[in-house]
Amino acid sequence: MKTSYSSFLMLLSLVVGLAACRVGRNYERPPVALPQQFGNVAPSDSSIASIEWKRFFTDPALQQLIDSAIAGNYDLQLAVKRVASAQEYLKQAKVAWLPAFTANASANTNFPSKNSFTGLNLSLNKLGDHLEDFNLGVSMSWEIDIWGKIRRQREAALATYLQTYEGQHAVQTGLVAAVANSYFNLLMLDKQLEIAHKNVQLSDTIVKMIRLQKAAGEVTELGVQQAISQQQTAELLVPQLEQGIAIQENALRILMGELPAAISRTGKLSDFHVADSLPTGIPAAMISRRPDVRASEMGLVAANAQVGAAQGNMYPSLTITGSGGVNAFKASTWFNLPASLFGTVAGGITQPIFQRRALKTQLEVAKIQREQAVIQFKQSALNAIGEVSDALVKLDKVKTQQEIAIRQVNTSQLAIQQAQQLFRSGMANYLEVITAQGRSLQAELSQADIDRQRLSAMVDLYRSLGGGWK
Repeated sequence: MKTSYSSFLMLLSLVVGLAACRVGRNYERPPVALPQQFGNVAPSDSSIASIEWKRFFTDPALQQLIDSAIAGNYDLQLAVKRVASAQEYLKQAKVAWLPAFTANASANTNFPSKNSFTGLNLSLNKLGDHLEDFNLGVSMSWEIDIWGKIRRQREAALATYLQTYEGQHAVQTGLVAAVANSYFNLLMLDKQLEIAHKNVQLSDTIVKMIRLQKAAGEVTELGVQQAISQQQTAELLVPQLEQGIAIQENALRILMGELPAAISRTGKLSDFHVADSLPTGIPAAMISRRPDVRASEMGLVAANAQVGAAQGNMYPSLTITGSGGVNAFKASTWFNLPASLFGTVAGGITQPIFQRRALKTQLEVAKIQREQAVIQFKQSALNAIGEVSDALVKLDKVKTQQEIAIRQVNTSQLAIQQAQQLFRSGMANYLEVITAQGRSLQAELSQADIDRQRLSAMVDLYRSLGGGWK
């Protein structure tokens, strides 16, 4: 007994010593080429991405739409379920190092041949003509994590969970941006519909004016028809824009997980302005903040841990097994203690020798998948830098377009007024009036679209920097 106890202590000491080892290498972020700043924008300590979306989008109607989308969007709900599934696997991985226990109970009866050795013994000892066996016990199996294989598996499960968690945030950032862009697009269509209605009324005035000129013999019927054609061009825009508004409203409802319906709104496109200064922080901070890049990195962490786990499968495994309970060949003595008690303990080391290259293949594939994860991480970081740079360029250039569009609208409206005055005094023909009106209509429609583009560029910058999940 003393010898067995000493052997057990020696085995335990060996296990503790080996358990300090861990296969594979610990994760280190691979080098990623990052600029010191985004384009010509000076680096700053703060970033708009750190602002909660409710503070970034202050319009109450837009806030309500985003709230509804976060609560009802199906893509986001699927992302939440993926997080829940990964969390269950993580719980399993956290207890993988514990022993597994199995309870078992059995009862059987054996009627041996009377001419068999067992049957003759039963007859000689007057034990009847059958054997009974009753067993109730618990068995245990425990793989000692000598090489850290189980710890690497737990590390991989944790990284996979964090990957889905960051994936959920990435879905939310995209959703918030999509709702905001859809809302601004809806307000642009409202503005363009207002412009179209105004031009229909203006066209009606011009048609009446040219008809008066025709009655006075100063213009021909051709002038009247051309004025009517310009009026119909403006009228045609009305149902087209109304169609666009209805489709955009339906798209917003679907983003919110609701049936298509109208969207109530009180704001106008002119109520929204883009700040001249939008701090972007530094690229290195953006990489650590943006959810999709972080999710890509967690995928790399998991792949790195899987290499260690695959490597551990090639090393010896130490397993301790044991069982115990009560056993008897008569039901009446089954629970007579301690006579019916039994117990066994065993330990074994298993070393794979030839597995038809299965373990080697698992290791090599795990290494390749880790290399793929490195490439994906670097690619996601590069794409993120590119998206921020694109949004900054768009913000800058659309601002210039916005300034030109304002001047163009003012010029075209002044041209209409002058053309009408000159036409009444006979110093301009009807074509100049119609041309001035057409150019004014296009200028105003273009200005509304450019205003929407600048707001969308602001939203894109906020999303590309990693804002929207808080």
